[in-house]
This record gives sequence, C-alpha cells and structure tokens, in this order.
Amino acid sequence: MDTANLQAFLAVADTGSFSRAAEQLHLTQPAVSKRIAMLEQQLDARLFDRIGRHVSLTEAGLALQPRAQQVLSLMNDTRRALSNLSSEVSGRLSIATSHHIGLHRLPPVLREFTRRHPQVSFDIQFLDSEVAYDKVLHGEIELAVITLAPEVAPPVMSELIWDDPLDFVIAPEHPLAQQRDLELAQLAAYPAVFPGTNTFTHKVVSDLFEHYRVQPQISMSTNYMETIKMMVSIGLAWSVLPRSMLDSQVSVLQLPGVHLQRELGCIWHSGRTQSNAARELITLLRAARTDAKADRSATRPMA
Repeated sequence: MDTANLQAFLAVADTGSFSRAAEQLHLTQPAVSKRIAMLEQQLDARLFDRIGRHVSLTEAGLALQPRAQQVLSLMNDTRRALSNLSSEVSGRLSIATSHHIGLHRLPPVLREFTRRHPQVSFDIQFLDSEVAYDKVLHGEIELAVITLAPEVAPPVMSELIWDDPLDFVIAPEHPLAQQRDLELAQLAAYPAVFPGTNTFTHKVVSDLFEHYRVQPQISMSTNYMETIKMMVSIGLAWSVLPRSMLDSQVSVLQLPGVHLQRELGCIWHSGRTQSNAARELITLLRAARTDAKADRSATRPMA
C-alpha cells in the first residue's frame, strides 16, 4: 500500500475537502481523487461519502483513520532513526508555532538555524498553541514552539524557553489610564476583551480572577494577540498583552500585588524518535533561553 495514498486520505479526512487537501499536499485535485480511488480499490471499501460539496468519512473511513496515522507515524519514525545513524543535519523538519511566537520570538532562532544548517527544509505551520499541542500528541508534527499548557502530561514532553510577562492594558485616553493602584474589582467593572476561551492564555488570566473571586465583564474574545491590541488601542475594552508587544498605542495599568505571566516553550512526543534537525533546533532554543536570562541579569538594577 502506497503511503502517498494514506497521506491523501488523511488530508481529505482532516480538511473535509478534496480541494483543500490538494492545496495542503501541493497536488492537483484530480491527483488527490486518484489516490483516494486507488486506496478504496486496494481496501475494497468506500472511505468517503460525497454529498454535493460536503465530504464525510464512512464507517470504513473512520476505522482506517487512526490506523493510517499509526502507519505513517511509524514510517516517519523509521526514516528519522535511520537518518540519525549519521551525524548529518538534513531533511525536512515539521514544526508548528503560534502566530505571536512566530512573529516575536522565533525569527532569530530560525535565522541562526538556517545559517548553520542550510540543507534542512522547514514545514512550518502557524497554529493556535492548543491545536499544535494536539498535533504533537498525535504524532502529526515533530516539534512545536508554543504557549505551554498549565499542565503538560506524558507522552508530551515540554521545556520552558521564555517567561512571558503579561500586563493589563487600556487605551491611553481611557479614564482608567490616569488612575493609580487599581484593584481587579475596579477593572472588572469595565468591558474586557479576553484571549479565546479555548486558549492556554485564557486559562492563565481566568485563573487569576478566580483566585481573587472577581468576575470580569468579557465583552468579546479572540485567539490573536495583535487583534486584542487593536481592540484595546481604539478604546473598546481593556485586556492583557505580552510585555514584548507594548508601545505607545496602549497604556499599562498598575495593579499592585497582581502578577500575571505565561510560559513559552517547545514540546515533543516522548515516544517519537527525534531527528538530528529537531535536536539541533532544541539546542538553539535552549541557547535563546540562556541569552534571555543573561539579558535580564544585565538590566537588573544593582543594590
């Protein structure tokens, strides 16, 4: 059985569309349809129901899906294990990262990696951290650099790379921007825009309010920090933003005794053989962590 046919099957199953699967695999739609037809012929079973533009898995397709994932995962793991017999850092490295980390944290690391290892090609997916976590868990990508979950359990392994302080922010012209020594209860009286309810960052912020037994007035939510910043800057609501994103468009609110932070890092599957490329990328991420600690020590005021 050709693994390319299994890849096409999983792409259609994941996207629910032959055309989107073709885009994902960099193939034409007829080529994807042909691979699915060959697989159905080999298995003597119909794998998809096609009603108009809607595509859904049949009972046979649902039974095949986890097995196809296992087959491809085993094949990829075998390729990595054999490739690792040499010390060469090459091949294709599949990683995922969140939009925020991909824009604000990861570029210097990837720039240095490509300088050292130009023979490695990247397959980078920009995903919500929670989606990336799930893809690592199911062996669909080798490594993810994301906002770490509050609790990471085996078989997923994690390593902290950056502490990411979060600040409460408001539009500069908002009345709260002129106040000092605010309390969470005062803040909660005004509309807020929160990170999406399904995000790790939302849980970090929500846990803080639950700890102080304060109910925030959430008027809207979104998964994108850049969108949150825009909403805050035009005066729609207050929110929290990573300190690395702060500029003159927003004002930081002072809440004495209230500290908020999330952790950014990399995750991988403990049962999956790491490629030489993945190991090298983790090494560079660790170096970035060391550099970040050195920078904090250098800027810390002397007693």
